[in-house]
Amino acid sequence: MAAGTKFDAVGNLIIAEGNDFGGRRVSKIDMKTGKSYILAGLYNGRPYNGPNDLTIDEKGRIYFTDPRYFGYEAIEQPVLGVYRIDPDGKVTRIITDAGKPNGICVSPDQKTLYVIANDNGSLDQYRMEKGETSQRGLTALLAYALAPDGTVSNRRVLIDWFPNDGGDGMTVDVDGNLYVAVHEPDPALFVYSPEGKVLATIPTGKAHSSNAYWPTNAAFGYGADGNLLYLTAGKFVYAIRMAKQGYQLKRSGRAAVSGRS
Repeated sequence: MAAGTKFDAVGNLIIAEGNDFGGRRVSKIDMKTGKSYILAGLYNGRPYNGPNDLTIDEKGRIYFTDPRYFGYEAIEQPVLGVYRIDPDGKVTRIITDAGKPNGICVSPDQKTLYVIANDNGSLDQYRMEKGETSQRGLTALLAYALAPDGTVSNRRVLIDWFPNDGGDGMTVDVDGNLYVAVHEPDPALFVYSPEGKVLATIPTGKAHSSNAYWPTNAAFGYGADGNLLYLTAGKFVYAIRMAKQGYQLKRSGRAAVSGRS
């Protein structure tokens, strides 16, 4: 049940493992040995709701979202929140006011933490009975001021998609522009400036009840393909050559967080 994934500065694969019989944790795979480590398995002695997406800053700190969209497991955290894993392994809950947090991204200048709130109004939409409806909550792209110590403040609503479903995953280019996979009203990859201005859109198909064309996540390649954007939408993966280079962590020889095997 892997959800969001990202490579750290030494090439380890960091994974947000979701719920619905998934790990409900954040883990790391050493891509050289294949060995797997748990970075965050419990918070205050209780399981996470269902880690969804993650991002890593240049100090090696990992930030991850912990919503719940479906699954039979008990919810044991008091809020759908955002957490930070420090290089020494300490985990801190840093955001409790992002509604149902989904996508997450650090700006290239390390001064802003972006979080997508996508509250569809239920904790398991697939278990709702026919004819039942729910009240959609916050669906917005939020921007928090990110301090050098990894704390956040001054929440701003950059984009408000309500009453539509809004965004899912996202990435950022070297100039700080955001590439956001947006579900409704028209499924597309939206490119926003750091101020929230729409710079471009790349449609992925017409809206459909089966979500067949919904874009879900985006990521840039490395090296010579630093301007190649990969986009997942429905059952498809697209590769799109962009004018901008994607922002990536500078590669180093030191791992961010060690974890337990």
